[in-house]
Amino acid sequence: MDSKAGPKNKLSGLVALSFSAHILVYLLALVSSFLPLFDASPKTFQLPKYSEPFLRWDAFHFASIVEDGYIYENQWAFFPGVPFIMRYSQQIIRYLTGHSELMLGGALAAMVCDTTRTMYHLSLHHLGSEKLAYLATVLSLLPSSPATLHLAVYAEPFFTYFSYKGMLSCARSRYLKASLYFALAGSFRSNGVLLGGFILWDLIVQPLFQTGKINLYKTVYAIPLTSFILMPFIYHQYSGYLAFCTGSEVEPAEWCGKTVPLIYSHTQSKYWNVGFLRYWTIPQLPNFVIAAPPLLSIMSFAFYNLKKQLDRNTDSPFTRSSIVPHAIHALVFCFMLLFAAHVQIILRMAAAMPITYWAAAWLMVEYPKVGRWWIGWSVVWGVLSIALWGTFLPPA
Repeated sequence: MDSKAGPKNKLSGLVALSFSAHILVYLLALVSSFLPLFDASPKTFQLPKYSEPFLRWDAFHFASIVEDGYIYENQWAFFPGVPFIMRYSQQIIRYLTGHSELMLGGALAAMVCDTTRTMYHLSLHHLGSEKLAYLATVLSLLPSSPATLHLAVYAEPFFTYFSYKGMLSCARSRYLKASLYFALAGSFRSNGVLLGGFILWDLIVQPLFQTGKINLYKTVYAIPLTSFILMPFIYHQYSGYLAFCTGSEVEPAEWCGKTVPLIYSHTQSKYWNVGFLRYWTIPQLPNFVIAAPPLLSIMSFAFYNLKKQLDRNTDSPFTRSSIVPHAIHALVFCFMLLFAAHVQIILRMAAAMPITYWAAAWLMVEYPKVGRWWIGWSVVWGVLSIALWGTFLPPA
């Protein structure tokens, strides 16, 4: 009885810590919002003061989509998951209180999507140690963008929640459930399409490495599962195509004639200057600097794990083969951000990859001085980023 009570008590304590972190982030952002704003746009919405910290950056786009739908091209860079949550949480708030609170409902929904329990179980499965699982979960309470994970009506808390759920389902060989979770994650962010790689690894790649043969049954099973994960992305692109490329009253947009007419790629390129090496300019150097800590720790650990697989040296909890798909996924995503996107997005998206905190735990165990530096940076940058968020200053 006591052996079961111990982990349960620890997990309950972690959840309480996570809840406290949410409250602390909100209070810091609220205090910061009393300072002069770099951009006074939040004032135009006439929100209650307690809701003002929720309305920053991408949240404006989401709020506009909720109120008026997708009207402008640039709005199609944002997937419909968050507007859907905001719309229906607003209705729930209105039903319960009689007041229409667009931002508050979405923020409360984001708080409900807490990943602490899932992070612990994921870490326990992949690291095989209660002590390390606890350490990694504690470290996950120090995200590099606390405001977008613990406070804002953003894609990050929902994407992280469903990504973790899908990863845990994969770890437990529940692939149909994993496919559903990954598809839900994909309704919040475009990079959800990469999550299908976890199912492909388990059902096709890993059996091939183990037996030298492709398992036909598992391969056939993987096709509809991964196809389902792509559906939110395909549906969003198809809806954009219908809106801008079809109909007698519509003059087709410039991107409609491309071989693969994707409105998402068009908007990212035109409005956010996303493209190979486009971000590699001197003015963007500060963004590379602030993105360096999470990028370096994640990529170092990912390469370390993969190298140990090649050396067949897997005697450490951090070199277990089950971590390999996480390492590959992290490297693919990090290289995409480093060479073909806004590199500072890693600050927001690192939390969606549990390997971020396995890397931090690895540093704490194997390189304690570097690990303590990681914690110090996470605390200092975390507080600073909340203050920047509250005063409407980048990055976000």
